[in-house]
Amino acid sequence: MTMAGTAMSRVDAAGQTRTSVVRLFQGPYVTRAGRRLEVPEGSKRLLVFVALHRTRLERRYVAGTLWPDADDARAAGNLRSTLWRLRGAGIDVIAADKWSLALLDDVVVDTELANDWATRLINGTAGAGDLTIPPYWLDALDLLPGWYDDWTYGERERLRQRTLHALEALSRQLADAGRHAEAVDAAMAAVRAEPLRESAQRVLVEAHLAEGNLVEARRGYQAYRELLNRELGVAPTFDVRTPVTTGVA
Repeated sequence: MTMAGTAMSRVDAAGQTRTSVVRLFQGPYVTRAGRRLEVPEGSKRLLVFVALHRTRLERRYVAGTLWPDADDARAAGNLRSTLWRLRGAGIDVIAADKWSLALLDDVVVDTELANDWATRLINGTAGAGDLTIPPYWLDALDLLPGWYDDWTYGERERLRQRTLHALEALSRQLADAGRHAEAVDAAMAAVRAEPLRESAQRVLVEAHLAEGNLVEARRGYQAYRELLNRELGVAPTFDVRTPVTTGVA
């Protein structure tokens, strides 16, 4: 197990930990031993950039990305000042040498925890503790709202898609466990996030059918078919010939 993995194993369901946690959901900020540490405004972009990459980065690359309009000397100076302010706030989570920097191995990032939860559900390795909608699910669907840096876009969309897939997988696994109301809730969460997403709508219909609610399944399917026709002028690809809609068309 890696150092990061060991640190994550110390984070319980309530988010308590004996190490530092970088919180990007509703952040950024850092928690340590139950204390919240506020990140200086001028250091937030650096902390988020390093936390999202989770690998050793060349200082020149970081400085050039965060301060693209500055010359090399000014960008390097900005990076030094930003690191100094971060440490001055008691947030010593980045290891830096003359050439590179990286997040310390034992520091946890909340997006990594969210990604691990999604991975277990998607891969079918979820434990009993994973079979619930996590409190951060809305934040995972819209990481760092209001941040428009180019380097945030890819991670924002990647986490959004994995969270949606995880909610769909969660709904199916809850239905298999006979927890039908929770299965419907998980499917509806995915549908609310992306009403036109066919896989989410399909899972919602499946959840209603698993509970024996044919009328609800039919109503949901018809509403989706009308929405899809109105917005895109197409019909769902699943119909009465597929098991999911048997009895609902």
